[in-house]
Parts: sequence; C-alpha cells; structure tokens
Amino acid sequence: MTPVRFVAQRTTRSASATRALGARLGRLLQPGDVVALEGDLGAGKTQLVRGTCDGAEVPPSEVSSPSFAIVATYRGRIPVHHADLYRIADEDELYGTGFGDLVGGEGALLVEWADRIPGALPAERLTIRLAHDPERPSVRRVEIEGVGDRHAALARALSGIR
Repeated sequence: MTPVRFVAQRTTRSASATRALGARLGRLLQPGDVVALEGDLGAGKTQLVRGTCDGAEVPPSEVSSPSFAIVATYRGRIPVHHADLYRIADEDELYGTGFGDLVGGEGALLVEWADRIPGALPAERLTIRLAHDPERPSVRRVEIEGVGDRHAALARALSGIR
C-alpha cells in the first residue's frame, strides 16, 4: 500500500517570513515527527529551524547550529533534536553519532542537509525544500512534502491548505 503523500509550494519574501513559517511548524510538531530540510547554502534552513524552535517554545538562547556537534537537543514544549549532516560523509559516520536513536523518539527531529545521506531518514516524513529566487535575493521558493498520514497532515497544515 502506498503511503499518503501531499505536496505544496509556498514562497517566503524575507528571512523573517521563512522564520515565521518555521514558527508555525514548531507549534504543530509532536513527538516522533521527522522533518528533512534541504536547500543550498544560505537558502534559509537555519532560519526555518530557529523559527521552528521558537514555535516549539525553545528559549532562543539555546538554539545554535550543530555543524560541529552534528546533533543538538533543545528543551521546549517537546524535545527538539536538531541535526546538521553537512559534514557527514556517509551512513557509517552518521551511525557513530547516535543519530539513529533520535528517529521516532520522544521528540521531534529536524535534519538540515538531509539529502546528503538519503537513507538516514524514514520514508514517512515531512520534507521542506528551500531554493533561492535568482531574481529576488530575499525570496525563497519552498516546497513542502509530507509522506505518511501524520506528515501529510503536517504538510497540509503548514501550507494553509485543508
């Protein structure tokens, strides 16, 4: 049986609008949610994470980029695990970080550069792809894809489509 899938397109017109989209996501997150974030350098992944943490009631002073630690855990309304796979070479290296224990755990998992290790995340997840608009530097094109009942519902809610 094929899992439910929902895809929508959005546009954000500033870093604060990208962050606001993240805050909306943070208010919707539940334990076990998996969110893959994809996009080039500077596309807005970190702004989206900061907004998501804000929406999940994580104190702003606790949120930092886990580029060197690979995974950071923040305490808010629910635990938010934030992983950055930019410097990970392969699944073996990722395995050594304990990352696998976070998938489907007691918190929500946000993964920047999720496309670097395609097999690291479950097929049923929310994927947010951010892309620069070449003609307007502050504008981001955002694709929101939810696979599986829970993540398709998240994508629908995040896109504003019921």
